[in-house]
Amino acid sequence: MPLAVASTPQRTSRRTLTVAIASLLGATLFWAGNYIVGAGAVESIDPLSLVLLRWLGAVVPLLAIAQMAERPQWRQVLAAWPWLVALSVFGLLGYNLLLYTALEHTDAFNASLINAFNPALITLAAAVFLRERLTRRAVGGVLIALAGVLLVLSNGDLGKLLQAGFGTGELFMIAAIAAWSAYTITGRLAPPLPPITATAIQASITIVVLAPFSLAAGGPALPSTQGAIASLAFIALFPSVLSYLLWNRALTVIPAGNAGVFLNLITVFTALFTILSGHPYTFAQIAGGVIVIAGILLTSARGLRGTAKPFFWRRRRAGNLEP
Repeated sequence: MPLAVASTPQRTSRRTLTVAIASLLGATLFWAGNYIVGAGAVESIDPLSLVLLRWLGAVVPLLAIAQMAERPQWRQVLAAWPWLVALSVFGLLGYNLLLYTALEHTDAFNASLINAFNPALITLAAAVFLRERLTRRAVGGVLIALAGVLLVLSNGDLGKLLQAGFGTGELFMIAAIAAWSAYTITGRLAPPLPPITATAIQASITIVVLAPFSLAAGGPALPSTQGAIASLAFIALFPSVLSYLLWNRALTVIPAGNAGVFLNLITVFTALFTILSGHPYTFAQIAGGVIVIAGILLTSARGLRGTAKPFFWRRRRAGNLEP
């Protein structure tokens, strides 16, 4: 998933806009594939090994592309190492480790439905930690999205949810979106960095942090079947490298706020993959997903944000940076 804006969008031609939209569609399609393929991969590769091997496979292409496309000033970038470490721990390491652990206990569709609530959670976190404006419209959208998530978690039976509580996979997925929210808030506070370069360095940090733990546990567990090898190759290349390239290319044309709405397609694409593959699904999952996305679209209605009556607002302190 994305971290930063590559550059300020400019007025462009229809063809350029079409290419940018196609890039966003490709990025979200590959991120949706991470759920589907990741659910299969964790059947033979433990989550710790999967995260480590994923970024081992992606780090060299990311570093090479960063050097060619962004030509970063490496000393200046590395001077922001405390921020990069925090971003790595919350995002590339924390989010993905929790996601793959969740996929050991719940299906990809369910995980993606819970993940769809993430923009609403980020909105709340930004209001609390960054003192961003939270309008009544945004509050209503968050509440609607939350209702959709509860419908998914309870499979349509809230009474059963109150009695039995959340399942293991659902708890790990909730922790995953909390980690990504922390990643996003940290990214907004961090100094501006070239996005692909920042991702490459975070991948390197993730490898350095995870390798000792994996070795101590007797790993990493290498894929032993052709299917597992193919799954790992897909995860290392498409959602880890190509999605970031496509996303950041699109952000040179489309504003980040408008592009963010496309993240809802991760759930839509995952649902389509689930249905087309013949995997069982429930009415509560479909209905809950529609409700969640409707709530997120309401929360993201930035065009009306300036005229909405503020529900919670305090001036942000100087120095906080938008992604």
